[in-house]
Amino acid sequence: MNTATPSPIAYDRQPGIFAKAEMWLDERGKGAWIAAMVLGFIFVWPVGLALLLYMIWSKRMFSKSCTKMTRSAARHMNKSSGNSAFDAYKAETLRRLEEEQDKFEDFLERLREAKDKAEFDQFMNDRAKSTPNGDHDEEPNRPA
Repeated sequence: MNTATPSPIAYDRQPGIFAKAEMWLDERGKGAWIAAMVLGFIFVWPVGLALLLYMIWSKRMFSKSCTKMTRSAARHMNKSSGNSAFDAYKAETLRRLEEEQDKFEDFLERLREAKDKAEFDQFMNDRAKSTPNGDHDEEPNRPA
């Protein structure tokens, strides 16, 4: 007979009122957060200030809504369907999509670097053409 008590993590806890409010606002996007903050400032200014500080601290204020997954979406994505074959397929597809996203982000980074290099090379060529004999301005107080 197993008399060990389960860990507190094993229990499914119902989210509190603040967690429910946070999930509700997350599902509606950044506009809902801003509206709640403005209403907080209008009716009870410390609530508005608290929401503003929380939005800045949690990076909700400056993030793009499409790049950040809400908790409810994450919960649905990780939820098992009960079909192990489908769950394996879903896990493999998600892994492959994340890998493709990483490759695409690397490609975009290389593209930005190439564009920056081309712009810098163009700047240096224009600068060389604008100075007589290709001489560049020397920094003052610098030994030759």
